[in-house]
Amino acid sequence: MIYDNHNRPITYLRLAVTDRCNLRCFYCMPEEGIKYLHKSQVLTYEEMERLVQVLARLGVQKVRITGGEPFVRAGLMDFLHRLAAIDGLNDISLTTNGVLTAPHVADLAALGVRSVNLSMDTLDRERFRTITRRDELPAVLKTLDALLDAGIQTKINAVVMDGQNTQDLIPLADLTRTMPVDVRFIEEMPFNGEGSHYPVLHWTHKRIIDEIRSHFPTLEKLPDPPFSTSANYQIPGHQGTIGVIAAFSRTFCGTCNRIRMTAQGTLKTCLYDDGVLDVRALLRSGASDEALTAAFLKAFSHRPLNGFEAEKNRSTVTESMSTIGG
Repeated sequence: MIYDNHNRPITYLRLAVTDRCNLRCFYCMPEEGIKYLHKSQVLTYEEMERLVQVLARLGVQKVRITGGEPFVRAGLMDFLHRLAAIDGLNDISLTTNGVLTAPHVADLAALGVRSVNLSMDTLDRERFRTITRRDELPAVLKTLDALLDAGIQTKINAVVMDGQNTQDLIPLADLTRTMPVDVRFIEEMPFNGEGSHYPVLHWTHKRIIDEIRSHFPTLEKLPDPPFSTSANYQIPGHQGTIGVIAAFSRTFCGTCNRIRMTAQGTLKTCLYDDGVLDVRALLRSGASDEALTAAFLKAFSHRPLNGFEAEKNRSTVTESMSTIGG
């Protein structure tokens, strides 16, 4: 196992396989979309497989595949099979918007994918269309049903946006009554291709919990597992659980075990940093595994203490979450 300069273990890689997405969510990108990377700028699956092999030898045990939307990239399932064969990896997970996912759920279950994070900010079709600028809620609900039928641990991720979907907090939380899902409410972040939508974030993690508790006064705090980004709760008698992720308030940085690799091969040791290592350049210059290892270890030894320090070390935050890797 490897540790950063603040004695935090690094065991979890979030790997973006594409910056492309088939939705245009309000909190992720402007309505006109973003300028996508040329195919030549995106890591090949072979390059991704190699960097995961190097990181697995260093102690990374879990890989979560992200995008953009992972399923817009051809050949994803074949790539997942290759990842599953890497020594040292014991957890392959996926984050998806669910639009194209349902036909692949049986294969994901057979492969041993442990959990899927499903982005779904509302249960109202018209609000879904407004937020995502696409009318795809029926496809997402079909994926939700397929995941539950397959027995895959499912986490519903809902970004809480002032004036957009705050009326959906209670209906989403109520899904846990009959479904074994973890509904996770996420503070909105400024990664939308434009910068922050608000001078002040009104819907903080504290306000989100207060709102849920006003409707479910018996809401109970649960113990949080190691390295959890969410504060976890349960309504007595409900099958599922509720989580709140203070992604903007950044209350969980002290136990962060995650690193990110963007689709173009930029290593981010913090969501809020500006990228700390051009892995694509190393791979395409013929760097040996030993040279890659040394470069990773050097980057991990200069990791910021938290998201505030990382953000302070850059000029502005204007990239899209689709570019970073959700």
